[in-house]
Amino acid sequence: MPTHVLLTVAREALLLMVLVSAPPVLASLLAGLVMGLLQAATQLHEPTLSVVPKLAAAALALAVTGPWIALQLSRFTVALLRTLPAVAG
Repeated sequence: MPTHVLLTVAREALLLMVLVSAPPVLASLLAGLVMGLLQAATQLHEPTLSVVPKLAAAALALAVTGPWIALQLSRFTVALLRTLPAVAG
């Protein structure tokens, strides 16, 4: 079993994980920052107020980038399935 093939697959999987999780995480981060600034400006410090905008931003980011995420995941899956004979042999 070639080790370099397994290491390449693992590296690609980790990179893909970071890429497909970035849009909702960054959207939630931006929404949290905006809500934090808004709460600091209004001196209204209620921790539950920032949850709904963060969830909405993450859902919107997933809705917008969903087709791209699905395409990336399907490309990786096809490449992984094509690599299986090289790993097994």
